[in-house]
Amino acid sequence: MLTVGILGGTGPQGRGLARRLALAGHPVVLGSRSADRATESAASLGVDGVTGADNETAAAADLVIVTVPYDGHATLLGSLAGSLAGKIVVDCVNPLGFDKQGAYALDVPDGSAAQEAQRILADSTVVAAFHHLSAVRLEDPEVHEFDEDVLVLGEDRDAVGVVIELAAAALPGGRGVYAGRLRNAHQVEALTANLIAVNRRYKTHAGLRVTELA
Repeated sequence: MLTVGILGGTGPQGRGLARRLALAGHPVVLGSRSADRATESAASLGVDGVTGADNETAAAADLVIVTVPYDGHATLLGSLAGSLAGKIVVDCVNPLGFDKQGAYALDVPDGSAAQEAQRILADSTVVAAFHHLSAVRLEDPEVHEFDEDVLVLGEDRDAVGVVIELAAAALPGGRGVYAGRLRNAHQVEALTANLIAVNRRYKTHAGLRVTELA
């Protein structure tokens, strides 16, 4: 089983992914600027196989997932580029802004957070995935099935395949679905703003499902 490190893992998305990956049998290291905070957050999940550490330690895992807020994205990745060299790095960061009208997509100079990550991590293989999963559902111990898909984007077919398998293992009933190259990541990241609007309007935790797949 791959060991998975989650950078910025003490937030809702990081904790939720940690829970599901650990339940699927993957050892998970929650990373944070504060190792103590990460250790407390890992313990609060009540799931075997999740430990807490600083981000540098989490970056030593076999595969690393990035869940930090966008405003700290470039700085964190730049500081860990050496540790992440040679690894698959899964970026699920959604560059969003919020105002009185709700969530909206931010303009990213590189095109998307995933493309920004690949520019910074020139010696890593960046895959974009896990953008549209509800952190509330991921953390809820009463949720056992995920009738939804994870859109997976990347340049390396083997790395994309690893993440597709990871998504399927972590989300019983869910699937990983190839959705194109990293140049298409912007609209995938931006679609999260639409899902936030759906969730607020209908008071739910909506996900995505791609139809007509075998």
